[in-house]
Amino acid sequence: MKHALSVTREQDFAAWYQAVVSEADMAEDSGVRGCMVIRPWGYGIWERMQRLLDDAIKATGHENCYFPLFIPLSYFEKEAEHVEGFAKEMAVVTHHRLKADGGKLVVDPDAKLEEPLVVRPTSETVIGAAFSRWVQSWRDLPVLINQWANVVRWEMRTRMFLRTAEFLWQEGHTVHASEAEAREHTLRMLEVYRRFAEEAVAMPVIAGEKPENERFPGAVATYSIEAMMQDGKALQAGTSHFLGTTFSQAQNIRFQNASGELELAQTTSWGVSTRMIGGMIMTHGDDDGLRVPPRLAPYQVVIVPMLRDSDEDASVLDYARALAGELNAQTALGEPVRALLDAKAIKASNKRWAWVKKGAPVIVEVGPRDVAGGNVAVIRRDRLYQDSGKLASAIQPRAELVGGIAALLEEIQSGMFAEARTRLDANIRRGVSEFAELERCFAEAEKFPGWVEVEWSKPSGAELEQVDQRLKALKLTLRNVPEDAEAATGACIFTGKPAVERVLVGRSY
Repeated sequence: MKHALSVTREQDFAAWYQAVVSEADMAEDSGVRGCMVIRPWGYGIWERMQRLLDDAIKATGHENCYFPLFIPLSYFEKEAEHVEGFAKEMAVVTHHRLKADGGKLVVDPDAKLEEPLVVRPTSETVIGAAFSRWVQSWRDLPVLINQWANVVRWEMRTRMFLRTAEFLWQEGHTVHASEAEAREHTLRMLEVYRRFAEEAVAMPVIAGEKPENERFPGAVATYSIEAMMQDGKALQAGTSHFLGTTFSQAQNIRFQNASGELELAQTTSWGVSTRMIGGMIMTHGDDDGLRVPPRLAPYQVVIVPMLRDSDEDASVLDYARALAGELNAQTALGEPVRALLDAKAIKASNKRWAWVKKGAPVIVEVGPRDVAGGNVAVIRRDRLYQDSGKLASAIQPRAELVGGIAALLEEIQSGMFAEARTRLDANIRRGVSEFAELERCFAEAEKFPGWVEVEWSKPSGAELEQVDQRLKALKLTLRNVPEDAEAATGACIFTGKPAVERVLVGRSY
């Protein structure tokens, strides 16, 4: 079967991913290594993610704010573990002016900053400094804030949306009076992420705690949602961190408790980024391009008029315009339907395939015969082909489409999640009790290996470092300890000691 993309997932998954990003008009290179131009369709999906996630964050009591892009280097130096974790990725500003020299612009040596400024890699330090000013008494707590921003981490190996030098995200930061309250909030935000991933992105995830060696720098505990891509690799799609008093000690975030005594505050942080778009692509895309879940699609229904430079074109456009208005008046998935009439002066078949590659959930074609019969031709992006291999275009009455659009979009959304959930469940292997068997699992399924859940003893320090090195030799990583995993019953496959929990192992992005 011939597909819209020149490369298939089976042939070369990495090349397929790049083809989808390009052919679906998601993003393009910017001319700066590791930075991308996010095109309107890609940014429209990000805006949908922002809208839905922002509503969910605010529903938990958070307020949005904004902090500077530039952070004094001295802020990072206060927290040694944190700065060590990000040091190799930091972009640093040392001068504030250029000057002309022989027809070229050069850095003015007289414009050196008194203190270097780090371009924001994350905001714990600068927000912690603000918290130390804002928090004085137990009455000031909790503080619950969030910001939508861009960050810079100087990645050496980049891939659009998945790992870029600059990316967009939200980062939440909170301050609490007690450890129990802070830990509870850390898990509450992890659940917000899980629900967003599954209900909006239609991407099933495993929520759980990260092993010690995978914690955020400076965190006491890090939790993640892990998603399985179609090639079996893991994508860390969101993280939530219990920071304890690490940053409170460094930034002097103290409060007077109800007894009049000074205490260090307990803090958390958590974030989701444009990496979620990469996860959506690799969870739902097929060999014809992207498939966007209806909740995230900037346009859920795209109407393509079949124009022929004839006298009938005006009536076709009028019919299509009226149809768009009727669809936009409907409600689906809790919001007004988003329908677009694509009236560009482009050949109709080219427009159809452009929207197929972009992944619009429903594509509706309207021609003179449809106008005469009061019909439409409907293409579902989630079921693009008939069993015969031909494009599945169903003729139905216009009123039937309008009246049934809510049910159709809901069916597509739930169907995409169910498809991905089945794939996830089918590709987690359990019952592996020896390291050699773990090694064979990934050797035998080199291309799309999935994950393996194993029992382990939760080693720490040097013992954990040995485990990490053994896994790195196989290009494997520990993902997280699933919060709903069964209790451990045997021995750890890494140390031979009695296991205390189960952990997921896999290859990752």
